[in-house]
Amino acid sequence: MELSKEQLEEFETNGFLLIRNFLDAKSCDAIKDVAKVHLKYKIEPIETDYEYIGIDNEIYKKSVRRLRQVYDRDILFKNWMRNKEIKPILKQVLKEEPILITAHHNSIMTKLAQSSTATEWHRDIRYWHYDSDNLVSIWLALDSENQENGVLEFIPKSHKIEFSKESFDEKSFFIDNEINKKFIDSKVSFNLEKGDVVLFHCQTLHRANANSSKEDKISFVYTVKGKSVNAIKGSRSSKFKEIEL
Repeated sequence: MELSKEQLEEFETNGFLLIRNFLDAKSCDAIKDVAKVHLKYKIEPIETDYEYIGIDNEIYKKSVRRLRQVYDRDILFKNWMRNKEIKPILKQVLKEEPILITAHHNSIMTKLAQSSTATEWHRDIRYWHYDSDNLVSIWLALDSENQENGVLEFIPKSHKIEFSKESFDEKSFFIDNEINKKFIDSKVSFNLEKGDVVLFHCQTLHRANANSSKEDKISFVYTVKGKSVNAIKGSRSSKFKEIEL
């Protein structure tokens, strides 16, 4: 499969692209079933909502925000990350051979019902260390995602904007203030269904609400880089393996 000229232009312009019905429902269900077992038994490595937001709350300490390092957890996870149908698309958006990184994302992301926290506006590259920003993430919806359960929101064209320091707080979150209002007002989101995929650039600003529904939301995200992109030596980005697709 390859993107049309119009789809590629949309990604390059906005910094994100929705592809409907990419993965079949049976495969999504199989991935989700394994993920639910790992979540139930809190199989390490994991990240809790407490670790993410730093608020000392017993609920957040028990709430798993994501399963880390999923490439080596199960063959179903590995097979999705090495999906041959998506490789031509990744090569198109990166404009070079895609390399799977396992240092960042490489995760089952959750918004657990009634116990999750919001994800504030941010760029993923804020805590990654590479000599280029030619990195793209692949988000797979394993079930319905909407405003109630914490669907992703994006700020179009933000991957190409150089914001001032005043636009970010000390943790590099994009602040909801007068300086940033016009950008935040332009936000876009899509209701996702099982099997939908969203590609987004590592500089694209994005966020998600907490899950206020009665059902857990479970998603899959991984990241690829262009082959010419190098991790900065000594950084966390350089300490995990990379895989040619």
